[in-house]
Amino acid sequence: MRLVERRARWNKLLELLSEEGSLDVATASERLGVSPATVRRDFKELDEQDLATRTHGGIVATAVAYDLPLRYRSARRAAEKQRIGRIAANLVAPGEVVGLNGGTTTTEVARALGGRRDIQESVNPTTVVTNALNIASELVLRNQLKLVVVGGRVRAQTYELVGPFGSAMLEDVVLDVAFVGVDAVDAHLGATSNDEDEAATTRRMAERARRVVVVADHVKLGTQAFARTLPPSRIQTLITDRGASRDALDAFREAGITILSD
Repeated sequence: MRLVERRARWNKLLELLSEEGSLDVATASERLGVSPATVRRDFKELDEQDLATRTHGGIVATAVAYDLPLRYRSARRAAEKQRIGRIAANLVAPGEVVGLNGGTTTTEVARALGGRRDIQESVNPTTVVTNALNIASELVLRNQLKLVVVGGRVRAQTYELVGPFGSAMLEDVVLDVAFVGVDAVDAHLGATSNDEDEAATTRRMAERARRVVVVADHVKLGTQAFARTLPPSRIQTLITDRGASRDALDAFREAGITILSD
């Protein structure tokens, strides 16, 4: 129980840190409702794991803190991502070949897909092609699914396998649909990623798909990251949550992208 509580605090601390850039003991103690001594211990743990840098009386965000490892980001906007995952999974027909890159939202797509009864009972197995280790571990015991894992170098922040090995393997794959998780997506710029290798592998996966569906919660809409993944013309559908503004959604519709929302 203590481990669960500590992880929950770390999730909240890292979320606050990514928003504020820095935190002091007094502020963190007040926001989390725990003692200053508990906060100091948490700050020390985050520093030791290179998720933040300790300062006199507080912590500041590191580059890693802005690109949080998947296990620490999974609780952020969890309900929205679960709903997005269910909408996405319902777009898949039993027997289709599905591509999934890494990320918290695509992980929810995988979970929803694995839980669909019609897919479980279909005589034609649904195939999932993924470069994400955590998604593979989620689906490996789903006997009704054919699981194909794309190889490459492990990117610890997202548990993805990236690089030329995976891109070469994807050359021989044909996908019915690719569900693409992103760090940012803009109606004019398209989908972007914080990592160029991740962007390249995701782009190759999308190129092998007949349909490309971007799954992104509302905070990623209208934003941009370092490396371009997909132009708007390559995205057929965007699935997001009800927090998205009308102006943001209208911009995507004007770009010819179909919007699905919870």
